[in-house]
Amino acid sequence: MAISLSHRPAQVIDLETMRQRQLARRRLIRLSPELDGLEMVYQQPAESDAHYCIPVLAWGLREDGDVVGLVAWMETLTPCQQLNDPEHGQFVGYRDPETDELFDYPPPHKVHELEQSAAYFDYEEMQEIAIIQQIPENHGTHALCMDDDQTPLQLKQVFGWNLYNDGRIEALLANENKIDITPVLLGDSCLYPGHSRHAVVYLFQREIAHRIRNEDAATMEALAITVTQDKN
Repeated sequence: MAISLSHRPAQVIDLETMRQRQLARRRLIRLSPELDGLEMVYQQPAESDAHYCIPVLAWGLREDGDVVGLVAWMETLTPCQQLNDPEHGQFVGYRDPETDELFDYPPPHKVHELEQSAAYFDYEEMQEIAIIQQIPENHGTHALCMDDDQTPLQLKQVFGWNLYNDGRIEALLANENKIDITPVLLGDSCLYPGHSRHAVVYLFQREIAHRIRNEDAATMEALAITVTQDKN
């Protein structure tokens, strides 16, 4: 049986280009602060029967239309579904603390809000890095900033978040020497993106930051382990 051969030229597939396109479709293009106290539920693999909650700080719309909850985790606002670390924690779902309801997907009203606002603020594509949105920090998040071995650790309050057109999110911190008026608000000249001045910026909830300031023994021990692991 004869097999007909196609005269069409073979198509070369650039896997790296395809990977970059897929990553671009998952970049965040719009944020919405969480103002109703919804939480993320996660568990530590070593404690399969115990579950923990931390506040959702914002919801993010990706270019592919997916909406994700965002929490302060390690060095940035992290999509909840990315928490799948056997050491640090694994995402379980979302929780409404008023009703104790657990759910797997972002609430419909946030999805609708993000879709509508993204359609209204339709930014043109640009090559240079630019801020496309700023939102305030409403949960008392703090950042532990590390520069080099000679510089003391600095615990700073986070005042807001920058969303860039490449999908990155940066915590906005204040230069205390440049604060002219309080309270500090978005747009004040004293604010700067954390990684523009600090090599490492670890994010902590308000309660943990309070323990660090009060030098709680257990908290300081865990902090020392974290810092040592980072330097190694």
